[in-house]
Amino acid sequence: MKKMILNYFKQHPNVVLKSKELQKRLKLSVEHEYNNLKTVLNSLLKKGSLLREGKRFRLNPALVDKLIGKLYFIHDNDFGYVHLKNNNLGKIFISINNMSDANDGDTVEVTLLNKKRGKHREGKIVSIIKKQYLKSDLKYKNKPYLNNQANSLSRNKPKLLDDIIEDKEIKKLNKKDEDYEVAMIAKRCELDYKFHKAVISESENLMTEISEDEIAKRLDLRKKNIFTIDPQTAKDFDDAVSIEEIDNGNYLIGIHIADVSHYVRRNSSVYNEALNRGTSVYLVGKVIPMLPEKLSNNICSLKPLEDRLTFSVLVELTHDCKIVKHQIKKTIINSKKRFTYEDVQNILDKGKGKFVNELTKLNEIAKVLRAQRTRTGSINFISNDVEFKLDNDGNILDARVKEILDSHKLIEELMLLANKIIASAIKPNSRKQNYDFIYRVHDRPDIDKATEFAKFVNTLGYKFDPYAKNLAKEFQKVIQLAEKTEEKALVNDIAIRSMAKAVYSNINIGHYGLGFKNYTHFTSPIRRFPDLVVHMLINNYINNGYKPIFKQKEIIDICERSSIQERKAINAERLSIKLKQIEYMKNKIGEIFEGVVSGIIYFGVFIELKLNLAEGLIRLSDIKDDYYEYDSNNFSIVGVRKGRRIRLGDKVKVRLKSVNLKREEINFELSEN
Repeated sequence: MKKMILNYFKQHPNVVLKSKELQKRLKLSVEHEYNNLKTVLNSLLKKGSLLREGKRFRLNPALVDKLIGKLYFIHDNDFGYVHLKNNNLGKIFISINNMSDANDGDTVEVTLLNKKRGKHREGKIVSIIKKQYLKSDLKYKNKPYLNNQANSLSRNKPKLLDDIIEDKEIKKLNKKDEDYEVAMIAKRCELDYKFHKAVISESENLMTEISEDEIAKRLDLRKKNIFTIDPQTAKDFDDAVSIEEIDNGNYLIGIHIADVSHYVRRNSSVYNEALNRGTSVYLVGKVIPMLPEKLSNNICSLKPLEDRLTFSVLVELTHDCKIVKHQIKKTIINSKKRFTYEDVQNILDKGKGKFVNELTKLNEIAKVLRAQRTRTGSINFISNDVEFKLDNDGNILDARVKEILDSHKLIEELMLLANKIIASAIKPNSRKQNYDFIYRVHDRPDIDKATEFAKFVNTLGYKFDPYAKNLAKEFQKVIQLAEKTEEKALVNDIAIRSMAKAVYSNINIGHYGLGFKNYTHFTSPIRRFPDLVVHMLINNYINNGYKPIFKQKEIIDICERSSIQERKAINAERLSIKLKQIEYMKNKIGEIFEGVVSGIIYFGVFIELKLNLAEGLIRLSDIKDDYYEYDSNNFSIVGVRKGRRIRLGDKVKVRLKSVNLKREEINFELSEN
């Protein structure tokens, strides 16, 4: 019976049948034969030879052809998808328990399980065809913050730069070449860093002059006091802001975004390359852009005193920051000033300078908007970034934790406002109307991770209820309490790791971390592909209503690919920072630093330096005052004889013992001075 059933399904690999239908196909007429058929079907289901879809059965495609594809993590260590090659099954969901020793980017063989996750089949990795040695989150490798991931050492070990298999482009480069590190990081994180000739050629042929016909179609804001606020090193300016008091005494805020969609048309070479890249990647002192330089740094960049095409969100606010109404308009602007964040902060602090009144009022409004967000459940995570000072040759001169200024928060709040308004603009008038859109979504935290976070912060003296009705406020409370303590960066980082990861989706489940029911990415079309597509969608929606310009499958593919590319970019950016931190520390052997215990594992303690967030390891064998044992339940190590306990979040002084450039390791030892 087993052979008969399997032979039939192998001859008809795409057929899906109920047991009664299969009985007729196999010409089994006697009742006991039918009962035997059902017994055998259940046996084949358990073995994985057959799959069930509702009440119907089908052959597991793995019995006919090997199911081979590439694994991509979506939520760090939570789950991933295998994108199958040459198979109409598309993507296979893989839970962390079914990944074997596979890493992000590995080529793997999967077998299918009798489960579904949403619309996707669930599978299990049975073998690894080709290793990539990519890890979703390099910064936290080997550290059992949550879920005691102490046994994941082998799968978390990334390949080193010098071990990467060289391709033709990298072979041309010398280690001293300007692009060497960029090329190696790009190779290691599976990113393209050079544009194809066709893409460059197409971008170079784009018209730079703005026609009078195009200007006539737009709201002309060139006489308004509009300005950009960006980092000192920025070369692409895709957002500008403005504010004015209107006749009724209210304020009109303008958030003006570069209209990249005017120049980058669907299915062009530039568009397809941007889709492939998904995002710009910002390395230390370098950028791997999503768009060619002529677009990113020239005709789409909102340079001062030059006419630029924009998409503007115009918001009328009362003096207590209540939104009266808003408009979304195609516009043309002429930025009057290019500010850096430091420029703006200096003007705010001194109360004088160009556009001081506008900047002061925008800062006041931003503070009110931030307070409103916090009251309604938004979690204001602390940004722990490192800024580097480089010489003209790219050598590192200094590395320090970046100070977060009011000017940073000013721009952040205005961009959040614009993104929320754009996402809220899509309002079907009936259930029959369906307009596929790209949302930036963020799910609720997993209860197990929230419980683990509670366990950790409780050891630091904070109270956190993982079962609280308003869990967002619980996170916000702990983050605020830790803000002026030594462990603030650690508490913030582990809080973030306790949360789900924000992703792009055509299904709007809201943004939990921000506390928004509707949210998207609209404000950075030069450097993020979803923003560019959102521009296209919003423009079409305003002009044509619910007549779609993208098929639903296209939107889903864009969301999923953009989420994957975003994770790769984050990996590359963190790797770049780590390499520069190691470079900076290599000449400081023997120096003493202040740090915080940022991770504990069975053979050592990770320390993150207060000065520049560089992270290194103290091996237990190098702590000489006692013999220490690892206490995973209490996030600590304990001295056997003296009982000294060193735990996550503890402030310590360390001496830099060694730096291994090849292995990308920093090693510390405790300093009692």
